[in-house]
Amino acid sequence: MADYDVIIIGAGPGGYVCAIRCAQLGLRTACVEGRETLGGTCLNVGCIPSKALLHASDLFHQSQTEFEKMGILGGKPSVDLPKMLDYKQSTVESNTKGIEFLFKKNKIDWLKGWGRIEAPGKVNVNGETHNAKAIVIATGSEASTLPGVEVDEETIVTSTGALELKEVPKRLVVIGAGVIGLELGSVYSRLGSAVTVIEYLDTITPGLDAEVQKTFQRILKKQGLKFILNAAVQGAVKTDKGISVNYKSRKDDKEASLDADVVLVATGRRPYTQGLGLEELGVETERGMIKTNARWQTNIEGIYAIGDVIAGPMLAHKAEDEGMAVAETVAGQKGHVNYDVIPSVIYTAPEVAFVGRTEQQLKEDGREYKVGKFPFMGNARAKSYFLAEGFVKILADKETDRVLGAHIIGPYAGDLIHEVCVAMEFGAAAEDIARTCHAHPTFSEAVREAALACGDGAIHA
Repeated sequence: MADYDVIIIGAGPGGYVCAIRCAQLGLRTACVEGRETLGGTCLNVGCIPSKALLHASDLFHQSQTEFEKMGILGGKPSVDLPKMLDYKQSTVESNTKGIEFLFKKNKIDWLKGWGRIEAPGKVNVNGETHNAKAIVIATGSEASTLPGVEVDEETIVTSTGALELKEVPKRLVVIGAGVIGLELGSVYSRLGSAVTVIEYLDTITPGLDAEVQKTFQRILKKQGLKFILNAAVQGAVKTDKGISVNYKSRKDDKEASLDADVVLVATGRRPYTQGLGLEELGVETERGMIKTNARWQTNIEGIYAIGDVIAGPMLAHKAEDEGMAVAETVAGQKGHVNYDVIPSVIYTAPEVAFVGRTEQQLKEDGREYKVGKFPFMGNARAKSYFLAEGFVKILADKETDRVLGAHIIGPYAGDLIHEVCVAMEFGAAAEDIARTCHAHPTFSEAVREAALACGDGAIHA
């Protein structure tokens, strides 16, 4: 038994960042984690390993389609999937060991095991109770499943099993056209799978800017992915031919089926709070999420919650920001998160990134706005890299020119979006971005050109 200023339950991006910030602020800190490694879903079976496979598969695809155009000749490479998975795992291990080093550096105690809150200020780990002035719940989320689709993580998999497939499936059916489904679908499409994506709604990537949605789907189709939209999956049954995925059209109620070797269930995620003792404590929840106030406090004094277990986008960087803000709150400071400037990224090729409002939302708000748009076809570096598909779109207030949102589909969109994030954080106008000198030749010039297009017009379009 030990006494702490704060105990964080969960060592994912929200939890470990919260722990480090607490320690930096002079709080005696412990972090509870039941995995053998730190980093949570993100570092172990989520963000990091999937990006490793996205990177490797993209390079393989380039070797098949673009190397010869650049004068790089020789036999075309083949895929050694076990070796690729070894590379993926080495990436995971280097990151998780890095977090363990940071815990030691900041003198954070790792309480190994699964935590349960016995009472305010008391956390039980492996039968031993530890005391804390504040408790932060950062237990993250788990994959959602569908009725009639029984996951075994071998042939019917979630994102976790999709990262460990022993061979590239000839036929992959992805249920859900959101971020996870499209990223992992892209990986296996590049490696040789015939990929079909079934989506309940009539568009891919719900919530995305409508113009980006259409462009994104068109590009993915060109890459070989097939889409069945407006379809409700009824079940998945193992047969002699593999797996039969049965679905019903939401337009005419007609039923149909698809044969697959592997089925990826990518229908979103849900908060993971099992075993924490929330019901016994009387912690209020809503649709499985822990209810918190503006300072991330639950209805029980001294107990906070952050990340995927509370409302808002289930994004690692959102959890990190909340982790730092809660640490500062517990330390007596004024923690803050600007939820209007949280970027989102889809790490396909091309990447998709967005922040702030969409055109649809601005229309619903009745807000007058202007659009500045620039295609990567007008960007010299993008063309030289064979990455000229897509565009940058900036939305600004019609009267004040203040940037309200940005939507990028194209090369390195996930990095380019942060220029707009900084601009929005400081209340900048599109003209501020347009008047900022950008190095040439860079992909970021496309952002400047889109900002120019909010005014008198882009130069290279």
